[in-house]
Amino acid sequence: MNIAIIPARGGSKRIPRKNINLFAGKPMIAHAITKAKSSGLFDHIVVSTDDIEIATIAREWGAETPFVRPDELANDYTATVPVIAHAIQACLDVGWVFDYVCCIYPGVPFLQIEDLKGAFELLIKEGRDYSFPITEFPSAIQRALKRLDDGKMQPFYPQYELTRTQDLEPAYHDAGQFYWGRANSWLHNPKIHSSGVGYVVPNWRIVDIDTAEDWIRADRLFRAFYQ
Repeated sequence: MNIAIIPARGGSKRIPRKNINLFAGKPMIAHAITKAKSSGLFDHIVVSTDDIEIATIAREWGAETPFVRPDELANDYTATVPVIAHAIQACLDVGWVFDYVCCIYPGVPFLQIEDLKGAFELLIKEGRDYSFPITEFPSAIQRALKRLDDGKMQPFYPQYELTRTQDLEPAYHDAGQFYWGRANSWLHNPKIHSSGVGYVVPNWRIVDIDTAEDWIRADRLFRAFYQ
């Protein structure tokens, strides 16, 4: 059995009420819930939240809220793994039995079902603890520059200053959409990145929505590609 856990605390600072603000006509968290439901991958879709309004909206869109996230796991400094581990233990306490858990972030309107399925298949195939989407940096990180106080530019890696970008090894970053993991791994191994396999997705549909400007950009991209 598989379960999805969507961590959605109520205290977003940079975009107040981000997880339930309307995006493309429905609460932001509803995009994650509906994609998880439509994928057919999950026996339960759980929202971990400390917020009554978020919990109510989550249930309206088909998710379950069998527990309330404690305050100590709902602050600005709490990492993802402890939140998911707490949710897993709470679900185990209810009596559920499951093997795989997918943490799906609530602000992912560009999430694709094919990626959820592909990353899960990769996890099973490779036998690692975790699997998650990655995307290639749009520019070679070996050619990265830093700007000094006087405006002068310096390369971070001077040895690559004259190297052609096509001769440099591609670099990837976490797409920040979801993480598949074995239930036991979430409970005992917090090192997702070094214990996982990466499922490559195109960077044109990876949008990290942290600021008001990010929200506007995501809205315009969504309208361009999906409406």
